[in-house]
Amino acid sequence: MTTTLRPTEPLQRHADGTQSRRYQVCVNSRPVGGIRLSTDPGFGSTVARLTELRIEERDRRRGRGTVAVLAAEEIARAWGCKRVEAPVPGEAEGALRLATALGYVRRSRNMVKRLGPTPPDLPTGSSARPMTEAEYGPWIEYQAEQYVRSMVERGVSAEEARKKAVEGHAKFLPDGLASENTLISVLEHEGVPVGTLWVGLWPEMAYVLDVEADARHRGRGHGRALMLLAEIQAIAAGKDRIGLHVFAGNAPAERLYESLGYETTSHNLQKDLI
Repeated sequence: MTTTLRPTEPLQRHADGTQSRRYQVCVNSRPVGGIRLSTDPGFGSTVARLTELRIEERDRRRGRGTVAVLAAEEIARAWGCKRVEAPVPGEAEGALRLATALGYVRRSRNMVKRLGPTPPDLPTGSSARPMTEAEYGPWIEYQAEQYVRSMVERGVSAEEARKKAVEGHAKFLPDGLASENTLISVLEHEGVPVGTLWVGLWPEMAYVLDVEADARHRGRGHGRALMLLAEIQAIAAGKDRIGLHVFAGNAPAERLYESLGYETTSHNLQKDLI
């Protein structure tokens, strides 16, 4: 039997410069599922996104999904893409195994924690205050450098990574410390600054956009205290959920988030198209 992709719509060109198209997954012309291919709004036309892969239950475990993904990669190459990204829901173990077998590597994951009405307490000796304007300049420069370094380590070009960092700051920090629904804090322990926290208060949840314990004070529980501070701020703002994004390979951070009750909502995988 032959598995192929058949377009179900014309190529869609969107206002943000991206393009997309949906396809039926067919076996000898019989529809057995669907898939959507698009270019990435953040990284442009050289990066494809593979989403909405679906194979009917009776046709699963027969290699249909494998052939559909490989066919979609060929279409992405024809579009001029050099890399393809594939978000996989946290509970979709089968899809994660399929992507891994096809050479996709986990770049990062998104995590969420449900919050109760009662905020936690900070450890004894720890307190928080808003970041000052004098601290903001060096912090934002350092934050951008760290982001670029992390992305480059995961195969993104330095040019792409810097562009993404600039766009992110323009989107989330248009007015610096005065940006709406933004909290940037300094954690102190016995009066000494030991870490920083950037939380966005979004309509649907609070989101930890950046958190870091000072390198000179790591291994003393300040990372956990920063995450507790994030929960305190989220609950004070009336949010019942808090989310974050963590890069793969950052084992200490991943262990910390899991120990605090964060659950994986999606894995972000990628593959270079050679």
